[in-house]
Amino acid sequence: MTAATVSVTFDNLGEASDLERGWWPEDEPLGEHYSVTRALPRVLEALDEADLRATFFVESINTRLYPETLHELDAAGHEVACHGWRHERWGGLDAQTERHLLWQCVESMRECGLRASGFRPPGGELTPDTARLLAQLGFTYCSPAEEAAAGAGTLPALPFRWPLLDAFHYLPHFDSMRERVLGSPAALAPARLRETALAALEDTARDGGFLALLFHPFLADTDERLQVIRDVLARVRALVDRGAVTCAPCRELV
Repeated sequence: MTAATVSVTFDNLGEASDLERGWWPEDEPLGEHYSVTRALPRVLEALDEADLRATFFVESINTRLYPETLHELDAAGHEVACHGWRHERWGGLDAQTERHLLWQCVESMRECGLRASGFRPPGGELTPDTARLLAQLGFTYCSPAEEAAAGAGTLPALPFRWPLLDAFHYLPHFDSMRERVLGSPAALAPARLRETALAALEDTARDGGFLALLFHPFLADTDERLQVIRDVLARVRALVDRGAVTCAPCRELV
């Protein structure tokens, strides 16, 4: 049987994506986003309870907005990886912009005393230049959507699957993808995410291979949604204790 490996991953931090999309009010202060001040501590508590370490793919502007938070994640043994500068739609970038943004990400991490080994493209897509640029800048892996993984070339890829995302289940802008994948655009309940994630874990434990679990701190905004994360982490812990899977941050599985 192929070895079964799992990474618990979290995408997005703070107001980065709202800034990129022009949704952030001009008179609203930065550096106080609820995903960092309220949701993230609860997520970290859940990880501690399960005794698991995760990979946090964060937009690198957070080195300026939440440097202490990034250092706390790193000090706790979690991986701080790169998710663009401000959650740019990565697959649509031209070569010059992509090169500049990746360089800016690396430099901002370095100035913050961190080094990102991995990159997850916002939107899941790579450009034809992404893998080459990542290798030149010292990244050791990327984590695109499963259907885009072939674009990584010789750079190790740890892909994720859209239907396993909390965002796929909850958010309106995934209506068209849900329609395509499930036959209905309707948003799904947290219980459905629990069912889907637990089934994927059992399949991985049985069949081997790699599984990326993917959550967003800003979507851990209700007790019901947070409980799903806790339940999934508890199941990961049980599978690890049974010797059925290995769970580690992405950089340790490459």
